[in-house]
Amino acid sequence: MAQIRSFEPIQDEQAQVLILGSMPGQASLKASQYYAHPQNAFWRIMGRLLDFEATASYDLKIQKLKTARIALWDVLGSCTRAGSLDSKIQSATEVPNDFPAFFHKHKDLTHLFFNGAKAETSFHRHVLMTSEPGSLHLTRLPSTSPAHASMSFERKLHFWRAVLNRNEPSQRPL
Repeated sequence: MAQIRSFEPIQDEQAQVLILGSMPGQASLKASQYYAHPQNAFWRIMGRLLDFEATASYDLKIQKLKTARIALWDVLGSCTRAGSLDSKIQSATEVPNDFPAFFHKHKDLTHLFFNGAKAETSFHRHVLMTSEPGSLHLTRLPSTSPAHASMSFERKLHFWRAVLNRNEPSQRPL
């Protein structure tokens, strides 16, 4: 198995929200785009929240995120994994991205949302041990991955609304 690497963050220095995945899957790595798998619900959810079509160009999607002051990245900068499933990541090979530098550069961040349990677990394991995220509000959301098909799109969308309604208390997903 080869070591795989994440992408650079999608970011704007005025970002208030950071959405973190674990590591891009094979379809995303091949396309060099976040959430490129056609069954992944991420862009459908963001489209509903930010008023764009999920089929819009990748550049437009990125611009919509930046306009909404949302940054996008992965917890892991590199790892070894067979296939696309988070459960196949070899934990001994996990190398986190440089969060101290990211937090230093993005002073307006108030909320950090995890796209699924693996992103949250990896962040706690690698980042909280070495970096203090300050007063960021940390929230795990249901994974948008097609592997997390037990939850309907509408139910996922319900929880993901917290990205826009971040000052309101929300129900924690399972």
